[in-house]
Amino acid sequence: MSLSVGLISGMDTASLISQLMQVEANPQTLLKNKLVATNSDASGYRAVNLRFDSLSSAAAAFSSDATWTAARASSSNGTVTATAGAGALAGSLTFTVDTLATSHALRSAAVFTAPAGKTAAADTDFGATSIDIKVGSTTTSIALDTDGGGTATLTEAAAAINAKTELGLTATVVQVAEGQYRMQLSTKTAGTAGVFEVTSGPGFTELTKGTNAQLTIGSGTGAYTVSSSSNTFSGLLSDTTITVAKAGETATVAVARDADATAAKVQALVDAANNALQVVTDYTAKDSTTATLKGDSTLRTLSGRVLDVVSGGIGGESAATYGIQLTKDGKLKFDKAAFLAALAEDPAGTRDFLTATSGTGTSAEPVGLAAKIEALAKSASDGTTGTLTLLAKSSDASAKDLEARIADWDTRLALRKETLTRQFTAMETALGTLQNQSSWLAGQLAGLPTWSSS
Repeated sequence: MSLSVGLISGMDTASLISQLMQVEANPQTLLKNKLVATNSDASGYRAVNLRFDSLSSAAAAFSSDATWTAARASSSNGTVTATAGAGALAGSLTFTVDTLATSHALRSAAVFTAPAGKTAAADTDFGATSIDIKVGSTTTSIALDTDGGGTATLTEAAAAINAKTELGLTATVVQVAEGQYRMQLSTKTAGTAGVFEVTSGPGFTELTKGTNAQLTIGSGTGAYTVSSSSNTFSGLLSDTTITVAKAGETATVAVARDADATAAKVQALVDAANNALQVVTDYTAKDSTTATLKGDSTLRTLSGRVLDVVSGGIGGESAATYGIQLTKDGKLKFDKAAFLAALAEDPAGTRDFLTATSGTGTSAEPVGLAAKIEALAKSASDGTTGTLTLLAKSSDASAKDLEARIADWDTRLALRKETLTRQFTAMETALGTLQNQSSWLAGQLAGLPTWSSS
């Protein structure tokens, strides 16, 4: 049922009902505004939680041996590259590259010529219907006449050899002139392990000999050689890979502690802490017009605790000694030079300053700076028990309750609008009845006889 302008009363009943409904909906409007604020709170807690989770991960990196044993390999010669892994140990090695690794390859001794009037390899006879190839100590006989025509073309022969994938060989037909071809056989196995020979069938000539790469270590009477089936050598230095690219070159490969890699982890920790502190400021600033968690004491407390860990030092030593400084605006700053100096002077002490714990197992308590920050950040961001996680979940629960109450108001307001519509309709009907009665009464009065006074 709907109304616009009352036919009897002349009132804009639709507008009146709309205005009345706005008043009736005030409680629901307040709930909707509260829902927006609650969802903003949940979003804010999750944004802060994400930064503290990153802070926890950055601090946890210091408990890994890889952070403290990182090594870097260098080479004195541009034709030699070296890469050190996490388990690499300091050391150096000087060597000369005697030979590079090559893959074995053969080519047919004869040039195969297509018959008169033909030029394609598919029309050119290979000259044999089978071939024997010896790889290592095993000889394999390969039937080449795959179509049963009594002869094998170059195309057939190459396809049959390539089908024997277990041999690790590739047969290629090379056109040397129009209608003239050679067949090339090459191995996929580098070095001497890939050497093979053709023991029956058309003759083949060595194109390249499969050889291992060889290095001569040292230059004196105690010099010795090492070889590899590829141009990469592993294990000469612990967890270090050396790759050579040119024979006749001499190089020194050195592996040393990569202090810069450790410093980069400290920089990452400082950056993560600053990101966490900044996001708390962004969401809680009292003078901000966009801060959705303005003045939130829990977040302010978290920021304060991070700063307290840094300002309090560890075991009477200042964090500034290890390059981690507090600025006047409540942020952290990393002095890489100071950290590298401390690490060089006392590697074990530097590690303890950041990672030390007291006790063992589940009862271990964080003592080092990074260990304390990790515990603090984890207590805030843990997916089950974290302070920020629980605050976000609490806001979610409040939002769900508000959504249910708003939905209840939708039903209540719909019923109220229906009631108002019926009331205004009833009023119009009553006014219509009164108007009809008034018209009837006027007609009756008009029909009465007129009495003259004369």
